[in-house]
Amino acid sequence: MTSSSQWERREQALLASYAMFATESEGRFYEEPPHDYRSPFQRDRDRVLHSSAFRRLSGKMQVFTGEMGDYHRTRLTHTHEVANIARTLGRVLRLNEDLVEALALLHDIGHPPYGHSGEDALDACLINEGGFSHNRFALDLVQQLETRYTTYPGLNLSKEVLAGQDFRITHAGCTPLLEVQIVDLADSLAYNAHDVDDALALGLLDYDELCELDLIGDARDYGAARGHARTDLGQRKSLVHSLIDVQVADLLGVAQPKLEELQGLDSKAVRELGVLLDMSPTMAAQREQLSQFLFERVYRHPMLCEIRSRAADRVTRLFERLSSAPEILPRQFQKVAEDTGVEVAVGQYIGGMTDRMCDAQFQAIVVDGATAAEAW
Repeated sequence: MTSSSQWERREQALLASYAMFATESEGRFYEEPPHDYRSPFQRDRDRVLHSSAFRRLSGKMQVFTGEMGDYHRTRLTHTHEVANIARTLGRVLRLNEDLVEALALLHDIGHPPYGHSGEDALDACLINEGGFSHNRFALDLVQQLETRYTTYPGLNLSKEVLAGQDFRITHAGCTPLLEVQIVDLADSLAYNAHDVDDALALGLLDYDELCELDLIGDARDYGAARGHARTDLGQRKSLVHSLIDVQVADLLGVAQPKLEELQGLDSKAVRELGVLLDMSPTMAAQREQLSQFLFERVYRHPMLCEIRSRAADRVTRLFERLSSAPEILPRQFQKVAEDTGVEVAVGQYIGGMTDRMCDAQFQAIVVDGATAAEAW
């Protein structure tokens, strides 16, 4: 069994001075005794991983819906892919890999059903209550709505994890920890690469046309130079992981020289220097070109637009019905309605649903007139 002194020694041996050491954590809002063999950030990671909200990510679309097939990513697979990339970056840069993983697993936990179309619909429904943000809802889930413990609400995560998620909402206040910066970069890196993969698999993009983009062409050449498979499937697979590799290499090429100059400074001193981690200007321009291409050719594809329109209508009509009859809500959200208002309670209830659950509740409550909503 590994004692706390052992994980402390391991951090001292492996982490750079500018990393966020678990021994320097500001703690939790509800004080707890230390664990025998897990650091605070390891416990945060495990609490997120074992939460019911995290499991529900398997039923929430990333970009493409279940009616389009079952190859493409869900919020859960995307989250694991982000965590994988972020851990690699954190390890190479000698950051706190446990904190990186906790932040990565948490980052999308607040997404509602039907992806951004569901979020836009909820945001419009809640306009008088400040709108709906999946980043803010993530904090509602882990600070209030998860009911894993009897002595306090939520998961009681470390303040550094909560602050990292809060920065995704406000982008204000103190400069985020380097671990937070790494997760944000890993997120954008992952979804570009994997949206390319999913769109190619669904036949929404042409491989040769895609390779006319600078970044995609570089990734194709990178894979070819390493002798990757030349079949249609092999080309697609090669392109995706080569696309990740070239972006990771660029990021590390920029970050490592910067951070080497900071060795000796602690995480607090480094935060005073502002945001430090980013891609090179050339890579940033290539990524922007790819993002614009995906926006025009994939995210605005007529088939996706039609699906998103139906999803938004479903969320809106379910919201209106539940708001007009809050007694239908599960008991947990009737209590939320009493404390913070009916619309907030309905927004949180719908926000936590999977795509399939939202489909079922729409059919039961709006279409069939059921008088009791299903709990999560």
